[in-house]
Amino acid sequence: GGMSSVFSSSWSYVVQRPFFQQAKFTDTRRWRLEYAAGLILGALVWWLWLGDGSRETTQMPWWLLLAGGFLTGYGARRANGCTSGHGICGLGSLQRPSLLAVLTFMGTAFLTANLVTRWLA
Repeated sequence: GGMSSVFSSSWSYVVQRPFFQQAKFTDTRRWRLEYAAGLILGALVWWLWLGDGSRETTQMPWWLLLAGGFLTGYGARRANGCTSGHGICGLGSLQRPSLLAVLTFMGTAFLTANLVTRWLA
């Protein structure tokens, strides 16, 4: 849902570099921050009232999660948005670059999944 733009527009409050001070970030940062807060609060409300209250856990080491987060963020920034943003918002507004991004990502993902599956089998 456009979270990489939310991330960049949020940084525009504290980082004065020209990239973060672009009008597309500074002019929209308030509603984007409200959107992100709504997602976080919505998840909290669901967890407290509708969920069973148990914590989600993983066996993945913290450093691997951190590395994956950095790689995902780097890829989203290089692609001018994350795949979900391109797929949901970009395709919904009929943007050709989003179609190319989604096709490239999905093609790479399908190929990688097949190669890894065959390699592990």
